[in-house]
Amino acid sequence: MTTHKKKLENYAELALKKGVNLQHGQGLIINAPIEAADLVRIISAKAYGKGAKNVHVEWNDEMLSYMKMKNAPMKVLETFPKWKAEGLEEMVKGGYSLLTVYGPNPDLLKGIDSGRIAKANKASAEALTEYRNYIMNDKTTWSIIAYPQTAWAEKVFPDLNSEAAQSKLWEQIFKITRIDQEDPIQAWEKHNESLRQAREYLNKKQYKKLHYKATGTDLSIELPENHIWHGGSATSEKGVEFNPNMPTEEVFTMPHKFGVQGKVSSTKPLSYGGNLIENFTLTFKDGKVVDYKAEAGQETLKHLLESDEGSARLGEVALVPNESPISQSGHIFFNTLYDENASCHLALGKAYPTNIEKGPSMSKDEMDKYGVNDSLVHEDFMMGSAEMDIDGETQDGSYEPIFRKGSWAIEFES
Repeated sequence: MTTHKKKLENYAELALKKGVNLQHGQGLIINAPIEAADLVRIISAKAYGKGAKNVHVEWNDEMLSYMKMKNAPMKVLETFPKWKAEGLEEMVKGGYSLLTVYGPNPDLLKGIDSGRIAKANKASAEALTEYRNYIMNDKTTWSIIAYPQTAWAEKVFPDLNSEAAQSKLWEQIFKITRIDQEDPIQAWEKHNESLRQAREYLNKKQYKKLHYKATGTDLSIELPENHIWHGGSATSEKGVEFNPNMPTEEVFTMPHKFGVQGKVSSTKPLSYGGNLIENFTLTFKDGKVVDYKAEAGQETLKHLLESDEGSARLGEVALVPNESPISQSGHIFFNTLYDENASCHLALGKAYPTNIEKGPSMSKDEMDKYGVNDSLVHEDFMMGSAEMDIDGETQDGSYEPIFRKGSWAIEFES
């Protein structure tokens, strides 16, 4: 029987080899909560063993974050340390890879004025714009993995005590990221191949529009000319293959920022800024949200949509079949990294420039001309279900089935 420590070592190896694909002589930035120190130390040791020149860890402590958000003067929340932004920029521009260890408490900032949270989020996003652009253009390798912090585990498994909840969540993480398989690396290579088949099929089709229908959703999404579907592994500017998200079950592209029409309803809670937005609907006209409503988190949703001009438009459309391991687990994870890979989803805000031909080299004016959305935010929300039907509209106006009842209507090679 594989011990927990051995599973952690395999998880760390997977993150470094198939996640960021760390190269000899490269630096590594790790963003992580202090609760994940055990995993971070294992990752760091393995990174140095692979020839990393430096491992720089950006620690965060949720309780300190809560205290600051609750008590600090607004002037403090409205600023972000220039030295920190410049330091992160310097590292990624110098070839550092980025690994984020993610598992926040979805209710951390419940009860905090959403206006304060919005100001702090905007200040951070503005200060880190160049850093984020470097990452979103795949100029270096990057990846996100999960760590079951206690508060998150208790949210997912509220009927268990803290230790049991964390153990149960670890079990789910190891299963979903294929760590429980005999050869996790080989399992990921096979999985990446299946996602490659799906994205190549869609890239050849070059659908003009996607049409979604399900309970509470009747939506049409226009796709830009020369759009590109991605999914599974990606390739950096230097030609290094990596997996941005672990887990990942999606293939995704960008919508035309002015070409979204109709209504969409969420199917899972959205954890944003330490608060949950639940059971919400968005109505689009000419690409922009013109009406919205949430059963919980209405003010948080309002601040998200009003972050800037682009935050009320879409920047990503992603397809995920209902057969994904995360969906089949039957759990709501209250965590975007996991829930987005259980369900077809959309993202409000910035589009990935890599989702259109020559996107990374386009100017802002060129991106606007081609319908590429820009924003300080990029927030995925889940809207897929086991009843979701999706049709692709071809250039001649005919319709072809892509999804039926939440599953691919297309057969790929096994």
